[in-house]
Amino acid sequence: MSRITGYVMRAFAGVLLAMFFVLQSGTVQAQNKMRIAFGDVAAIESVHFLAAFERTKERGIDVEVTYLQAEDIAAQAVVGGQLDIGIGGPYALIQKVKAPIRIFAQLSVLRFFPVVNSEFYQTWADLDGQEIAVHARGSGTEAIMKLMADVNNIKYASISYVPGSEVRAGALLQGNIKASIVDAANRRFLEQQAPGKFIILPLGDIAASDEVLFANTDYLAANADDVDILVEELLKAVREVADDPAAAVEMRKKYNLLPDLGEAANEEILAYFKETAEAGAMPVNGGGADAAQDDFAFYTIAGQLEGEASSLDVADFWDLGPLERVLDKIGTR
Repeated sequence: MSRITGYVMRAFAGVLLAMFFVLQSGTVQAQNKMRIAFGDVAAIESVHFLAAFERTKERGIDVEVTYLQAEDIAAQAVVGGQLDIGIGGPYALIQKVKAPIRIFAQLSVLRFFPVVNSEFYQTWADLDGQEIAVHARGSGTEAIMKLMADVNNIKYASISYVPGSEVRAGALLQGNIKASIVDAANRRFLEQQAPGKFIILPLGDIAASDEVLFANTDYLAANADDVDILVEELLKAVREVADDPAAAVEMRKKYNLLPDLGEAANEEILAYFKETAEAGAMPVNGGGADAAQDDFAFYTIAGQLEGEASSLDVADFWDLGPLERVLDKIGTR
């Protein structure tokens, strides 16, 4: 399938998705209903903000999360008004399509680990002319791998898009892919399942958003109070877990989050959030203007954003209003 054909098919899928949501939910949003588009599968690193969604429900807002195949499909649903709030990385979409959406909080920062099968590759140079797998077009994983190709003066033969870090880890174990990038939890999983089989390639210092919350500008203006509640509950959950990683396990138990993973996942959840907290990788203040500047620096170098980082305006990508109002209420850290 050609790249152009792929884009056309994805666009058509987005149109069908939009029609589906209109038929299912109608064109008028019910009062106090918040429809969230998550362009990924929920995993252990999602526990704290899934808990924030539940706490937002407890405050009278009917939060409904729809899990979609990829971030770009989630963004299309938000742009088209079929869903209200998206989770993903919409910087390129905002700039290139002039989409009327704005980021209003940072959920997570990039903490990924390029992994290669040691039977085939040992260094970045070995990936010259080889195939790699990342999460999705426009994702932080793609940006990291493209940046490292430039840094190491190599060129990949092709980039495959395989949503879900755990899916890519499984494909690495099965030998279906030989070079990819995974999150911290799945890096540990690979190390446990196949000690010595995989090599983690080195990265320089990277400070940029992995996932953010974004919404249509009209929605943000019309639902400011609801958005503020969501942001407040998100920051409270992040801070609880940053102070005590075991809080993530308690949140999971209280709200019965990710039940399919079973009790055995609690140990991995604790390990993940302990490592993340110790690395200072939890956005306890929701990102804001500082995060936007870091994102501009990273995504322009990685080729996801055009122009010089210094020429980009935060207001063109972020609505800082919700975050500023919440931080005035609960304070900064």
